[in-house]
Amino acid sequence: MKKISRLPFLTIVLIGMLLLSACGMFKGEQETMEDMDPPPEQANLVDDLESITDGESEGSDEEGTEEEEEENMESETTGEPVTRTLYLLDQNGLVVPVEVDLPAPSNKEVARQVVEYLVEDGPISSILPNGFQAVLPSGTDVISLNLDESGTLVLDLSEEFANYEAENEKKILEAMTFTLTQFENVNNIKIWINGQEQQTMPVNGTPLTEGYSRANGINVHVADAVDFMESKAATLYFPMQANNEEVYFVPVTQHVPLNQDNELHSIVQALLEGPAFDLPLEKYINTGAQLASEPLLNSDGTLSLQFNENILANSEKGVIADEVMESIVLTMTELENVEAIEVSAGEHKAVISESGQAYEEPVTREMASPKESI
Repeated sequence: MKKISRLPFLTIVLIGMLLLSACGMFKGEQETMEDMDPPPEQANLVDDLESITDGESEGSDEEGTEEEEEENMESETTGEPVTRTLYLLDQNGLVVPVEVDLPAPSNKEVARQVVEYLVEDGPISSILPNGFQAVLPSGTDVISLNLDESGTLVLDLSEEFANYEAENEKKILEAMTFTLTQFENVNNIKIWINGQEQQTMPVNGTPLTEGYSRANGINVHVADAVDFMESKAATLYFPMQANNEEVYFVPVTQHVPLNQDNELHSIVQALLEGPAFDLPLEKYINTGAQLASEPLLNSDGTLSLQFNENILANSEKGVIADEVMESIVLTMTELENVEAIEVSAGEHKAVISESGQAYEEPVTREMASPKESI
């Protein structure tokens, strides 16, 4: 009897087993990939805060290719300069707003740009006004910027960011916060370093868990005997002149005694009295200047302030000093719900600027600062 060889049969069986095993492995890998939790959704990348605010970046019909995105990220700045407000250190070590002309970025990374212009020895060096200095440590790089729906802007910075003195920690936070919250859709900031969230600042331990906002104040001064129950923290703006050059305004957060039924009255009165600590500041409001009636906040956000004639630089013509008007407007529009200021004095229903322009319409924060950019 002829014997049948078993080799081909065994070969077929082995091949079949291998194929079944491979299929099982592939299926197992596929199930594992499907069962994995998707990565958390990242906050919106902030390439252009203004576009996000205006809605220009929504509703795009087509998404650019990866090559196009990289080209946009690397493109050079073009177009007319854009005026931005940067918060820098003045000769007294105070954090102050300074208007500068920055190149208009073609990729519109305005948030990244203003942070980069806060870095010492960075691009700000060529346009830094005399007596001012940048606040972020030299070499600090912006790794990424992310904005969530609540208005929290997360800044991921390089490790060089931690190379600062402890006494400058609050100043750094204040400068970044006030610079970035000039964009209306940014409410507060959080700090990451090299991809790691920071619960506190790296040098002096300032808490960051809830982020940092304008509510934390700027150039904060707390008097020794302040009564926190009978006062309110308010940011007041006082004019100062550096090296006999252009006047700029110093924001100071201090506790204002609420000794009036009208909270707005208390803040105006504190502004008339001047800062609660010594500043190299000349007296810029006339002695005897005071409110003639209680401030009135209208439903449209216009705050009406009526002063006596002592507030005026020229009571006969109704002229109010530019520094006085701007100080009032900057201070009061820092408050929630106050959009514009309407000032009258004595018999003058509309006061007049030093250049002869009548303030016939309520003055907004933007209208109060017609200064030329540095």
